[in-house]
Amino acid sequence: MLYKLNAHYMKMVRPWHEMANMSRQFLSSPINPFADHFYFRTASASLELFERLTADYEEPEWELDSTTINNKKVNINQQVVYQKPYCNLLHFKREKKQAGQPKVLLIAPLSGHFATLLRATAKEFLPDHETYITDWRNARDVPLSDGSFSFDDYVTYLMEFITFLGPDTHVIAVCQPCVPAMVALSVMHQENDRNLPKSLTLMGGPIDVRINPTEVNDYASGKDLEWFDKNVICTVPSGFTGKGQTVYPGFIQLSGFLSMNMDSHVNKHFKFFGDLIKGDGDSAENHRQFYNEYLAVMDMPADYYLDTIRKVFLEHDLPNGTMEYQGKLINLDAITKTAILTIEGEKDDITGRGQTSSALGLCTNLPKAKKKHYEQAGVGHYGIFNGRKYRDNIAPLIKKFMQQHS
Repeated sequence: MLYKLNAHYMKMVRPWHEMANMSRQFLSSPINPFADHFYFRTASASLELFERLTADYEEPEWELDSTTINNKKVNINQQVVYQKPYCNLLHFKREKKQAGQPKVLLIAPLSGHFATLLRATAKEFLPDHETYITDWRNARDVPLSDGSFSFDDYVTYLMEFITFLGPDTHVIAVCQPCVPAMVALSVMHQENDRNLPKSLTLMGGPIDVRINPTEVNDYASGKDLEWFDKNVICTVPSGFTGKGQTVYPGFIQLSGFLSMNMDSHVNKHFKFFGDLIKGDGDSAENHRQFYNEYLAVMDMPADYYLDTIRKVFLEHDLPNGTMEYQGKLINLDAITKTAILTIEGEKDDITGRGQTSSALGLCTNLPKAKKKHYEQAGVGHYGIFNGRKYRDNIAPLIKKFMQQHS
């Protein structure tokens, strides 16, 4: 019912959205002699604000068409090199092959946003690494005939991708995938897989959510699994390729994101309105770019979502030593070869301090020389993998760690 209501609402406001768009373009057109008048700028700003609040944000573009190597521009082609029903393995292939550079696999979170959320994360590795990323598909676009997708399927996908890339690969998991990445690493060690990654970097991931729980953790752990199944799981209606799929809708996830910091989001939109009136184009464009990404959300497969709630937030399977994969108990003591780096943000209000670094203590047989933790001062969750401190401090640290364990 919720899914249908949301779809009907978006269809209902679409004509008004289009009308606002056309009216705004007319008011701000260079051929309008009054375009720069205060009242016209105010009207145009009001229309754009309405337009953005009623938009249905699609998957953003990567906008990573080139990089700079030795002060020269090198073009990049995005190629799907391994395809699964719910995920594509995407390679940012540089036009000129760079010999002897390591491979890095970025595991993007499947938690409501598209993989493009890691655009800035990937950008830092393009000049000096063969860079790959998990490009998760919107569950509403996956045909029901392709089957379901669970936590175990997620782990299987990761192992297939790592095996495809080979034993000289370095893996970086950002936020949600830290747990399945640890499970995949454990399984590969237990099976003596020759394609073990050289290193695994865990960034802001919920390894043990009992440590310094955040508002997100409290929401997920404050209800039983039945509540989530009855209240937030929906069936994709007709009109979508994935008709009949059961999903956790992106619009519900987005409402949760927004409600956590509603005052901040409201204030940012008031500022955006003021910047448009003042003619501060740079500030207004920064707002557009951020919210174009932030408001673009995708549906998650219901089985995977409920598995994650149960295993990570309700039963704490990984730190309790009760995590299973395909019915077999996971043994983190088996991890002895792959170096692990954990990264946290001092002001992270999504994954509390200590939740990610707890992974190091769980790997009791991994030599101390293969363990490292870093906390970045002054950043929240998104600052771990985006922004100036990520570029200046965190990305170089990861590269150095990877080089040390190649």
